[in-house]
Amino acid sequence: MIYEMRTYMVKMGSVRAAEAAFERALPGRIKLSPLAAFWHSEIGQLNQIIHVWPYESQAHREQIRAAAGKVEGWPPALQEFLVEQKTEIFMPAPFSPPLVPAQLGSLVEMRRYTIRPGGIPTLIKNWSERIEKRAKLSPFIAGWYSEVGPLNQWLHIWAYQDYAERERIRAEAMKDGSWPPPMGDLLVKAENSILIPASFSPIR
Repeated sequence: MIYEMRTYMVKMGSVRAAEAAFERALPGRIKLSPLAAFWHSEIGQLNQIIHVWPYESQAHREQIRAAAGKVEGWPPALQEFLVEQKTEIFMPAPFSPPLVPAQLGSLVEMRRYTIRPGGIPTLIKNWSERIEKRAKLSPFIAGWYSEVGPLNQWLHIWAYQDYAERERIRAEAMKDGSWPPPMGDLLVKAENSILIPASFSPIR
């Protein structure tokens, strides 16, 4: 399984309109393959909409995207809103849960780490020893590493009911020293975003 994450920067003040245009175009597209999630940024880089698509393989992705080009009304009419577009392909770590429709929380935290070259296998080993306990505290949506796009990226994505719950759970996770997993010299850079699910997002 691979996951394509498409991030679109839209003009200031146009997030809601862009989401609405996407929602109108979606019914024809999801007949070919499912949308996993759709979010917009609330904290971090603003004016972003993010949509995530699962595929069985790169070949499956290419097949579906070729077929999608023939779907009436797809891609969405976003041209008037778009400033920048980016696509990335991620591979799930062995402990990453499948992306299935679920109501998990009203906000999503996406943490992106740039890892030193060659460090992803060590990171996955360290995380595999501790993720089960951490995932009992709040929904763990994904743990992915980059395959296409900027390399040596590690994404972990969590759901919370609200900001207060996020603060409480993060404090609880760290109080006994078992979280976060040891990073040593693996971590080069860390970024963080708070995202809000769209009303039509399968994960929300």
